[in-house]
Amino acid sequence: MAKGKKNDKAAEDYRARSADELGDQLAALKKEQFNLRFQRANGQLENTGRVRTVRRQIARLQTVLTEKRAAQTAKA
Repeated sequence: MAKGKKNDKAAEDYRARSADELGDQLAALKKEQFNLRFQRANGQLENTGRVRTVRRQIARLQTVLTEKRAAQTAKA
């Protein structure tokens, strides 16, 4: 699979969801990020790559949310 294709598919999946669903998923990812930070601080984190993955998922989700909000204000 090409390098950018997986990220594009994730962004498309986010764009297909409603703003409420995205907000719920963002809250879940933030909670996971919080827990991963604690695990890292205590030396209990086994999958260190998960921190990076979660951080990038949060960024993608926030980007799509911003786009949706901008589209709503453009309509109004």
